[in-house]
Amino acid sequence: MKLLASIAILATLAVALGHPDPTLDWHWQLWKKTYGKEYRHEKEEGDRRATWERNLRLVMLHNLEHKLPDTVDWREKGCVTDVKNQGACGSCWAFSAVGALEAQVKLKTGKLVSLSAQNLVDCSTMYGNKGCSGGLMTSAFQYIIDNEGIDSDDSYPYTAQNGTCQYNASTRAATCSKYVELPEADEAALKDAVANVGPVSVAIDATQPTFFLYRSGVYDDPRCTQEVNHGVLVIGYGTLNDKDYWLVKNSWGVSFGDEGYIRMSRNHANHCGIASYASYPLI
Repeated sequence: MKLLASIAILATLAVALGHPDPTLDWHWQLWKKTYGKEYRHEKEEGDRRATWERNLRLVMLHNLEHKLPDTVDWREKGCVTDVKNQGACGSCWAFSAVGALEAQVKLKTGKLVSLSAQNLVDCSTMYGNKGCSGGLMTSAFQYIIDNEGIDSDDSYPYTAQNGTCQYNASTRAATCSKYVELPEADEAALKDAVANVGPVSVAIDATQPTFFLYRSGVYDDPRCTQEVNHGVLVIGYGTLNDKDYWLVKNSWGVSFGDEGYIRMSRNHANHCGIASYASYPLI
């Protein structure tokens, strides 16, 4: 259930937006010419362009929003493995990471394979992860990239405790070429990624008693904070009884929630911080 406290320093697109996107240079010049805009000082133009780029992005996301399906559930496309149980080990981050990659493997190869969370627990400590004491999904992705692979769960089974790295390249079940971090707290961007890319790794606040007691409906607790501490996997979204939700796969076994899943409030001020640190891997 633990994520590293350093998650707060993760770089996000929001930071990157402080620098002009060079691919938009021509469009910026065209926009200025079309609307007769001229700026006397470099700083003023920089500020104006930052606002223009921000607005352009919002318009693009708005347009995409109207083209996305109302409901997505990646289980229906066979891209989600069975619910796992992390036990007394704080390895939520590892299960979130492998879940996102499992879907990409299925989409690319047609084969659904459970990947080894234990491989990440034991072998990614050099990337700042701390095994059963917490970690980051992005650090897990980076390990898989640099290691040029991750084993299957069958070849490297889960033990729910820290161990010595036993990675075996001959039983490699998946690779990862890069990962993408979504804009911080941007639920529209998260929806777009879930609809068009696949399941997305996210972090949430899972400390409220109501979270542990969830069984059905859409989870919406006003006491839930933006202080995230638990890695899970968004595998879809939809609307239930006029309440928008994220469909989330947990790693606490099938006795949790609705057979291991929970529907969490969507479009509700980034409820429980669900869109604060979202990322997904690519093969």
